[in-house]
Amino acid sequence: MKLKQAFGRALKRIRTKKRLTQEDFSDVSSRTYLSTLERGFKSPTIDKVDDLAKVLGVHPLTITILADCYLEMSNGKTINELLREIESELNSIYER
Repeated sequence: MKLKQAFGRALKRIRTKKRLTQEDFSDVSSRTYLSTLERGFKSPTIDKVDDLAKVLGVHPLTITILADCYLEMSNGKTINELLREIESELNSIYER
């Protein structure tokens, strides 16, 4: 699966889980743009990811959309395995 498609599926899954419509994003995005993201035709900028996270009510650093996207592409990796991998990488980068 391509990254843009995985991102789109994850975005739509989270949006529908939170019972938000595409119109609920009208302050940060047009319904047409959101639809193109969800169908995997476009990739958002980092600023747009931040905007989407605010509407979704998730922390941009955690950004469930991206975690969900990479989890979907990981061929069976569990959430805990992915989080341990991320924690290990961040610890190795920021160790003093």
